[in-house]
Amino acid sequence: MEDVKDSGLKGFCSRHILIILGFSFVMAVIALIAVGLTQNKPLPENVKYGIVLDAGSSHTTLYIYKWPAEKENDTGVVNQIEECKVKGPGISKYAHKIHDLSMYLAACMEKARKVIPTSQHRETPVYLGATAGMRLLRLENEQSADKVLAELTEILRNQPFDFQGARIISGMEEGAYGWITINYLLGKFTKKLKWLNLMPGDSDDQETYGALDLGGASTQITFVPQNQTIESPESALYFRLYGRDYSVYTHSFLCYGKDQALLKKLTKDIQGTDGTIQDPCFNHGYSRIMNISDLNESPCTRTFQTTLPFVQLQIRGVGNYQQCQQSVLKLFNTSSCPYSRCAFNDIFLPQLQGNFGAFSAYYYVMKFLNLTSEEPLSQEKIIDTMKKFCARPWEELKIHFGDVKEKYLSEYCFSGTYIITLLQNGYHFTSDSWENIHFMGQIRSTDVGWTLGYMLNLTNMIPAEQPLSKPLTHSTYTFLMVLFSLILVAVVVIGLLIFHKPSYFCKDMV
Repeated sequence: MEDVKDSGLKGFCSRHILIILGFSFVMAVIALIAVGLTQNKPLPENVKYGIVLDAGSSHTTLYIYKWPAEKENDTGVVNQIEECKVKGPGISKYAHKIHDLSMYLAACMEKARKVIPTSQHRETPVYLGATAGMRLLRLENEQSADKVLAELTEILRNQPFDFQGARIISGMEEGAYGWITINYLLGKFTKKLKWLNLMPGDSDDQETYGALDLGGASTQITFVPQNQTIESPESALYFRLYGRDYSVYTHSFLCYGKDQALLKKLTKDIQGTDGTIQDPCFNHGYSRIMNISDLNESPCTRTFQTTLPFVQLQIRGVGNYQQCQQSVLKLFNTSSCPYSRCAFNDIFLPQLQGNFGAFSAYYYVMKFLNLTSEEPLSQEKIIDTMKKFCARPWEELKIHFGDVKEKYLSEYCFSGTYIITLLQNGYHFTSDSWENIHFMGQIRSTDVGWTLGYMLNLTNMIPAEQPLSKPLTHSTYTFLMVLFSLILVAVVVIGLLIFHKPSYFCKDMV
């Protein structure tokens, strides 16, 4: 009878201990899961946004950038997430119709409101930078330039974003920010960004790329001259990026963008004619009529302007690369140099070194001519392509490129010839150094231009926020995980012992 009683007591004891152990097991598992999920759940995205409006001479483009609020080495890791091309010409064309600007930016600003979360609107900075088109307008009529900027300021202040200003950036800034953009995207500034490299040759002290920018009204050249003195102090800039100092040479040639260069050439060529010119820079069979006033209204053409007895200019294309280049060469004054080395027009230029990224109009023209392959093309190959393109009849071009706007198509012979002449005779790229030029449109889905460099520089003025931290410190998290894991192990071991030897735990109750 006592054996039955003892067996019942042992069974009762075992069941209660197993229930307690089971409860402890479940609670330990729940605790482990809770601690793990709490500590390892994704943190909310802590990012900032910024908007830069590139108000160029021929058009305006809006760029939206995004970067972590916890910045790296005081400079935000900025990525382009959206771009919007504003319909219409550059803002300088609105000097006499500023009220039309009210709808000018409407579509792109609406797009920005949709892309950027509403909760971020009030803290998203907006910057408008105007380039060579407005620099020319300011030279021609400063009051008109001020009115255009004032109207744009009023429009942008009424947007839900944090408007930071609309201004005309200098040519030096435009060149320098383009240089920053290229080297940032190529990972030349930080070791952390080396995975962005598109070119071989990875090292701790990487040589930066030079930047070649060509717009409608100006062109810039920027690079770091190694072991050379920058003889003209006005062409020297100093940057500190990601903990390193850079001494940069940069110069902007106003009136030497491709559109203004064409106006200068036409104004020069028409002198002493009856109003008709046989132009080798346009394909054979092409014809265009221009108003003389269109030539005279630009400050860039004043060097060649004289009183003409006619009001219209007729262009008749001849299509000859060599003759076109001879005509373009007259735009560059290389007869004197007050320094040890010059580009043209008495402007100091250090010895060219290293690789260069050529973007904006350089890229768009060369892309049309199918000259933007990843492998650098020789100077001879590019010149040969231009000779053949300029020699093609206009009617043939219209058939093959019917989807290209006539104005652009008609000017590719001039633009390509101008680019070759500028690089070869203006900047003195030789047949050897020519292969160091890389024509770039985008790098890692980000447009190459001055706006990203501008944004990178501006983010230095935006205070970095403290990183969002985990709920538990690492030591606390480790302690809790080890504790609950040990409890689980102990529960399992005791449970197995009770299952196999219940009398061991319940012998005192017998």
